[in-house]
Amino acid sequence: MPATPPPLNGLRHLALVVENFDECERFYRDILGMRELSRFNDDLVYLTLGNDNLSLGRARPGETPPAKRPMDHFGFVVDTKEDLQAWYDFMKAKDVNLLDTPADHFDGARSFHCTDPAGNVIQPIYHPAISGQRFEGP
Repeated sequence: MPATPPPLNGLRHLALVVENFDECERFYRDILGMRELSRFNDDLVYLTLGNDNLSLGRARPGETPPAKRPMDHFGFVVDTKEDLQAWYDFMKAKDVNLLDTPADHFDGARSFHCTDPAGNVIQPIYHPAISGQRFEGP
């Protein structure tokens, strides 16, 4: 039996394939503040906030939209509850599709949900166990 490998170091990469690629790229850049890490071609871009990697790909014509596959949501961590409220207010002012309002969780976390232009559900979240941590990578 192989030895147990070293522990993983968190979820730092997510890949989405969307039909409305240009609109989604603008959302992640202009609303969420991500920047281009690299661009493979006109149909694939890697975006980052500095400690992660979002692969955003353009769906091919006739391809089954990935948003129709089961995925509940993914989250972006904020450092404080005040930061979370600021994000909610900002997104509301930008007419982002908000699904709920900021609410407390049983474990001390607080979050709300919205969607990107492709319908993927995003959860901006403050969580006391992980908020404020910084990844020191390239």
